[in-house]
Parts: sequence; structure tokens; C-alpha cells
Amino acid sequence: MNTTRRTPPAPAPSRVAGTLKVRARAPETEPAEPAADSPDAVTAKQDAAPARKPAASKSDRKPSPAARGERRAKETRANTGAPRDAAERASSRAAPKAAEGRERQPARRTATEAGGKPGRAPAERPARTTMDRRSTDRPARAATPRPQPTPRSPAGTAEGAPEGVRLSKVMAERGLCSRREADGLIERGWVFVDGRRITELGTRIDPGANITVAPEARRQQAQRVTILLHKPVGYVSGQPEPGYEPAVVLIKAENQFDVGEAQNFHYSHLKGLAPAGRLDIDSTGLLVLTQDGRIARQLIGDDSKVDKEYLVRVEGELSAEGLALLNHGLELDGRRLRPAQVEWANPDQLRFVLREGRKRQIRRMCELVGLKVVGLKRVRIGKVRLGDLPAGQWRYLREDEHF
Repeated sequence: MNTTRRTPPAPAPSRVAGTLKVRARAPETEPAEPAADSPDAVTAKQDAAPARKPAASKSDRKPSPAARGERRAKETRANTGAPRDAAERASSRAAPKAAEGRERQPARRTATEAGGKPGRAPAERPARTTMDRRSTDRPARAATPRPQPTPRSPAGTAEGAPEGVRLSKVMAERGLCSRREADGLIERGWVFVDGRRITELGTRIDPGANITVAPEARRQQAQRVTILLHKPVGYVSGQPEPGYEPAVVLIKAENQFDVGEAQNFHYSHLKGLAPAGRLDIDSTGLLVLTQDGRIARQLIGDDSKVDKEYLVRVEGELSAEGLALLNHGLELDGRRLRPAQVEWANPDQLRFVLREGRKRQIRRMCELVGLKVVGLKRVRIGKVRLGDLPAGQWRYLREDEHF
């Protein structure tokens, strides 16, 4: 029997269930090898033989990516001696990716499970072509015919236009009120046409229809005041001009002429008070200011028939032919003047009666016949006279006075 002592080889590492096991190396000084026939020798041979791996299951044959990553990390630590954290960081880049990818993939759901309308899963929908999208996404548009021009009658009005005349215009023409005031009365429901209440602005009616206003409208109109002012020279009758004041600033309590005879002045009487006609800044005399649109239209409307009388002091020589031209035959700004009544009131003063009011009309008429106006005073408007009203003072139009 060979009794030579040999050092047994280092056992090979065994892999069991995906783990790495390393047997410790035997020490340099080991006891003598037992006899081959002894039980100790048999035991030693069994120990020296490499351990067999148990039969791996189907799942062990194909370890998961996570297990493979962990295994490579342990092998790296065993071979290189790298610390655990570094090896795990090296393996974490590859191992968890597959597992995380599987977790991130949601299970396919049908449209019904997702809360939509019943139908096939989105993956099963057939792809639509461009023609399909055009035919289903956009509804077909009907051909829109182009608007045709409205045919017009020979008179120039469009056929099918509303017939009749605006109610506010008819009311103003009949002297019931101004057009602006008529709109206010219509909005309040105070206007009746043939017994029917009208509340809509712009209503057109038959010009011959019967128009009445409610008692509330008549009471409101009765509360509106009309003031007669003797305007001095230096005041403008309408809008103020630089360096000059409007005549309305003279309407105040201390300038009232008919105190005790008429109503007392109230500041509400200044609201909406406007001059009904012009009087030049260099002229004096009767100026009417009113809150009543009916009176304003009566005095300054295009179809006004109310005449105004003036006393005009002139310089120069006036022939009989010139006097005839002043009565009729002159024109201003290319427009022929209406007939007037012009005569001598005294040797240096003319009396003018006009039925229109052009800007600086009397002064320009006198210039055309060689006269110079040095003084102009208006003494009458319609049936209302200036009388003894002092310059700079005013009074209310009485109920028995009418233009």
C-alpha cells in the first residue's frame, strides 16, 4: 500500500439554487490519511468528491433577470473583493430594467373597462386612411348660396322695406313734442296709436293714424319751462366762445323780472334749457330758452312759420331799388332768401320781419345793398313781444302766451 501523504485538492465551488458556495481550504498540517479500507478513508473520499447539484427545476434553469443580476454581483464580489454597495450599483443598471419594464406595461383594457363607450380594444381598431378621416371627422358642408342684391323699385327704395313713417317723426311734425322727447315717451309707454299702446322705438305707422299721449306725458310737458330773456350785447346765445359767456348764465334768481307774478326760480329749470334760435353777440333783444321740444321745433324747425321782428339802425344811402332787393331778390351762400318785409321805421332805422334765421343774415343783407349795421335789436318772436323787459333780466312764458 502506498502511504505517501498528499494534500487533497481544493474543492471546486458548487452552485446550488443560484447561490455561490466556496469551501474553506484545508489547513497545511492535516492528520495522516487513514487507511483505504477503513471507514475513515471512505468518508474522506466522499467528502473529497465534488458535491452534485440537485436537479434544477424549470424555473431554476431560466433564472429571472433580477436573480441573474444578483448572481453576477456576488460573483464580482467573490472574484474582485469589491464591496457590496459598489457591486450592487454595477448590477442595478441591468438587472432591474427588465422587471421594471414589465411592471410599467399596463394590461390592455377595452374601451368599456376604461369608462368609454363599448367597443373593440384600441389595438384592434383598423387604421383609417386619409379619405376615411376626411369623410368621418368633418361633416359635409352644404353649399351656401350667395346673397342676391335686393331689387329696388324705380323710386329708389328697396322692395319689401317697412312701410309707413317713424312714429317719433310724425309726433314731431304734428307738434306733439320733439323727436328726442317722443322716443322718451314711447319707451315709457305713454304713446297710443289708434288706441294701441306703443313701446318699441322705431315703430312705423300710417301718417294719418290717430296719435294720443297719456295724461302723465301731458303733466310732464306742463312742468317744463320756457324763459324769455333780454340778451345784452356781449353774450353769445348758444355755445360759449373764448372770452365770452353764454346767455344762460343770466338765468338766476336775482335776475328774475316777474317775481311774485309767476313761479319762483328753481335750479331744476336749468336742466335741458336750450336757446330756440340765435342772436348775434353784437345784437340785443328777445331770446327764447326752453325745456320744451315742441316750442323749439315750432321756432327753429325747417318748416317754421313763426316770424321774427327786428329794429336795425343803419348808416348809408338806400335807394328804392335796394329796398326792393331787401324784401326779395337777394341770396346768401348760393341760396335764395325767403321773402322778407323791410321798411323804414324812422329816418335811421329799418324794421325787418323774417321767417328764417341764417347766420348774421340781416347784417349781410344790408352789406349787399351798401348799408352798414350799427345796432340790431329783436323785439318780437311770433305773438310774444319783448315789451318792457330790461336788458339782462328774464321772465317765464305765461300760460296765455303763444308764439
